[in-house]
Amino acid sequence: MAKITFVTFDGVRIEANAENGSTVMENAIRNAVPGIDAECGGACACATCHVYVDEDWTSVTGEPEAMEEDMLDFAYDVRPNSRLSCQIRVSDDLEGLVVHVPERQA
Repeated sequence: MAKITFVTFDGVRIEANAENGSTVMENAIRNAVPGIDAECGGACACATCHVYVDEDWTSVTGEPEAMEEDMLDFAYDVRPNSRLSCQIRVSDDLEGLVVHVPERQA
């Protein structure tokens, strides 16, 4: 289990206890994080779960794979630390992870 902090565009911090094996997106939905739409339900097919991984965590979460990079082309305001939260799998290594929600989703 890992604690994840979601920071909304307007600065509200939402902490969630996430079970190992789940995704960051699933935990955003469970905790009603505003701005995470997840229209495709986690199939890496819509880019509506786009987040910015806090700079301290980018090496831990890793780089997006090819399919995720293709979907990020459809996301709003993509940055070097952009990820689709449906593609970040929770593990003990993510204890304390901080992700920021963009102003809007694509």
